[in-house]
Amino acid sequence: MVARTHEPGLKQAHFRTAGLPTLLLLPQLLILLFFFFIPSVRALMQAFLLADPFGATVHFVWLDNFKALFRSESYRNSVWVTIWFTLAQNVLTIVVALVLAFATDRVVRFQAAYKGIILLPYAIAPVIAGVIWAFLFNPSVGPIAFFLKSLGVAWDPNRNGWDAMLLVVLAASWKHICYDYIFLVAGLLAVPKSLMEAAAVDGAGPVKRFFQIALPLLGPTLFFLTTMNFVYGFFETFAIIDAVTHGGPAGATNILVYKVYQDGFVNLDLGSSAAQSVLLMTFALLLTLLQFKYVERKVNYSI
Repeated sequence: MVARTHEPGLKQAHFRTAGLPTLLLLPQLLILLFFFFIPSVRALMQAFLLADPFGATVHFVWLDNFKALFRSESYRNSVWVTIWFTLAQNVLTIVVALVLAFATDRVVRFQAAYKGIILLPYAIAPVIAGVIWAFLFNPSVGPIAFFLKSLGVAWDPNRNGWDAMLLVVLAASWKHICYDYIFLVAGLLAVPKSLMEAAAVDGAGPVKRFFQIALPLLGPTLFFLTTMNFVYGFFETFAIIDAVTHGGPAGATNILVYKVYQDGFVNLDLGSSAAQSVLLMTFALLLTLLQFKYVERKVNYSI
C-alpha cells in the first residue's frame, strides 16, 4: 500500500461530516450565487429578449439583438477602441512596472518609502484615481494641461479623441502599475542569486544581467500579468472611463464595458446591453484561451 505524501508546510484537515465544511463555504457560495450565477443567467436570458424601458412588454427575438450589434457601426467602433485601449494599457503598465521593479534593488536609502509611494495607487478607488487625472489634465484648470500648453501642445481631451485616449490609458495604467510591481518584485527575488553573481563575475552589468538572466526567468510572471491586465482592461476600468471622459469625445474612449452601461442604464435598451455583456464575456474567454494556447507554450517554467 502506497503511503500518502504531503507537501511540506501543508496541513490536512479532517471532517467527520460534510456539514461543517459546507457551513464554512456557505457565505462564499451565497455571494457567488446572488452576485454571479443569477445575474449571469439573467443576462443570458435577457440577451434574447426585446423589452420596453419599463418592462411592460417583452418579446422573444432569438438572435436579433446580436445581429443588430454586428451591424452597428458604433459597436464595431467600441470593439476597436477597447482593443487599442487594452493593448496600450497592458504594454505601458508592464514596462513601467518592470523598470520600477528593476530599480528597487538600486534604491539604497528610503527603500521602504520608495515601495510605499509605488503601492499608494492600489489603496485609491478607481473613480478617485479618475477624478485626480481628470483634474490634472483638465484643459481649463489642470496644472499639467497648463504646462503642456506652455510647451505649445494643443491639449484638449474634451475635443480631441487621441488626447482623451491617451489620458485614460495613463490613468488606468497608473492605477494598475502597483499590482504588476508587486508580482515582478516577488519574481525578481526568486531569481537565484548564484546566477546573477556568476554573470557579474563574468563582467555583465546590471542591465545586461536583467535582460539576459532575470527577464527570461520572469516569463511565468509576465504571462500571468499579461492575462490579468487584459481582464483589468476589459472589466475593471469602467470607473476611470466614467470619471475622466464619460466615453467621449464622440465615442473615442467608449470601451465595451462602458457601452454596456450606457445602453442598459442610460438608453434603457436592456436587450442590447445584455447581448453586449454576453459578447464581452465571450471575447474575454476567447482571448484568455488563445493566450494559454499560443503564448504559454513559449513560457519557461524551469530555472
